[in-house]
Amino acid sequence: MSQTVTAGGAIFPRLKALGVDYVFANSGTDFPPIIEGLAEAAAQGIDLPKALVIPHEHAAMGMAHGYYLMTGRPQAVILHTNVGLANGAIGALNAACEHIPLLLMSGRTPATEEGRFGARTVPIGWGQEMRDQTALVREACKWDYELKFPEQLPGLLDRAHAIAMSTPRGPAYLSLPREILCEPVAAEALGSPATMQPVSIAPDEGALAQAAAWLASAERPLVIAQRGAGDDASFRRFAKWVEDWAIPVSSWWATHLALATDHPCHVGADPSPWLAEADVVVVLDCLAPWWPDRHPVARGAKVINIGPDPIFSRFPVRNFRSDLAIAGESAITIPALATAMEGLPRDKTQLIQRRARIAKATRGIRDRLATEATARTETGITKAFVSRTLGEALEGRRSSVFSELGTHLGMLARHERNSWFQEPHSGGLGWSFPAALGAQLADPERLCVATMGDGSYIFANPTACHQIAEALSLPVLIVILNNAEWGAVRAAVTGLYPSGYASRANAMPLTGLSPSPDFTLTAQASGAWARTVTRPDALRSAVDEAIHITETERRLALLDIRCLPD
Repeated sequence: MSQTVTAGGAIFPRLKALGVDYVFANSGTDFPPIIEGLAEAAAQGIDLPKALVIPHEHAAMGMAHGYYLMTGRPQAVILHTNVGLANGAIGALNAACEHIPLLLMSGRTPATEEGRFGARTVPIGWGQEMRDQTALVREACKWDYELKFPEQLPGLLDRAHAIAMSTPRGPAYLSLPREILCEPVAAEALGSPATMQPVSIAPDEGALAQAAAWLASAERPLVIAQRGAGDDASFRRFAKWVEDWAIPVSSWWATHLALATDHPCHVGADPSPWLAEADVVVVLDCLAPWWPDRHPVARGAKVINIGPDPIFSRFPVRNFRSDLAIAGESAITIPALATAMEGLPRDKTQLIQRRARIAKATRGIRDRLATEATARTETGITKAFVSRTLGEALEGRRSSVFSELGTHLGMLARHERNSWFQEPHSGGLGWSFPAALGAQLADPERLCVATMGDGSYIFANPTACHQIAEALSLPVLIVILNNAEWGAVRAAVTGLYPSGYASRANAMPLTGLSPSPDFTLTAQASGAWARTVTRPDALRSAVDEAIHITETERRLALLDIRCLPD
């Protein structure tokens, strides 16, 4: 590369040095120096992160999210000024809520009107000016800054990467004014190692010892886990630890799998009967570990919060009890706690009795789920039936399910880490489709499945997502559980007003999505295989055929499954 490049041309070489594989980009008139730098690098054969054209910003953010879930490495997203950043803001909220690190950048309309290279040239240069563009994502980002001088760029990218990857992880944002991107910067050090490293928090030894003592002496311990159990090693260690100590694990609103659904200690999604009697409760990386109005904590119980940010300091109101808090990534805290309990005295008789009680309860839970999976199928297809059927079809395959108001964990059997993800609790819908695309990009041999409601599919900007799947040859499986309504809204209304007018109405206001479009046509427009399924007896064969298409023809397959309302 030349001795100097523009600041825009320096972005990709520096991201390469930071270990970034892909830059998910939606370009605009602020991008000329970036594009010129990419063309120069290509002409000179310089290896850079792959620049991907993503035709909608929400999809770009979701793909970076999904890629990180598979690899543990943050990727970069570059968007177009304020309007592109606004479209990406929902993805930033999702990433922040789930502690997903990514390097978010966007152009900024030129500050100068004339007399400087890169100054405003077309009316949108005035129309896109904002008093505070960064305010669009500031609350979702751990760090933000606006590039002031070209020579700042390498150091600022290093800082953004280090902060994004520091515990607790999350997005970082850098604003890029066009005039600055057009100015020269020295190229010689762009490939040098990072000048700043992330901070990883080790759990406090005293707090670990206290937690270990409480748990070892507990008669009725409980773990509630929402966001997984760390990496592969800690996932396995967690499964062994809870089995050795006979500790039930509830997956209340789990966004990641912490324990295989057929593990003898996995007691399902409902913590209520276990929480009501628990004397020690471990809240493992849970934003909201229970429903305060419905799930009372036993009098005198000790509550231990464990996680990257165990009391979730970013959220103004979160008043769940925390008698003890242990900070650190789960990949570190779980093995540390298990090790701290090694050698502590155990009541073997109590463990045998507790293990038998948990096993009996889990058998009952699985029997009930099996019954529910086939209930009402004489009148149509239910979400429970789709969940059970898809789980059976995926058995023996290395797969990941990204569920967004779609299939249900437990009904759908999952066994391995990274095999289950649910929509972030931030509620930024349209997440599962692009997240599955990003995961497929990261792990091409994995079967990536996005299951979602019809409303979530619409939110995903499906035309853009299908174009991406075709352009990048990403053979994901899309399963739409189409009940022609906002099912979550209906459930919220009936939950608050079970005997109210809305619950008794023939058509509940503000929830219907009829007439439902023919989603198969949207998929087929981008070369996908697509089918509509209306009968329960046709579901399994349709799922099997869809999987076969993804595996043999390496193209996206979509099932539009017409479901009964919940």
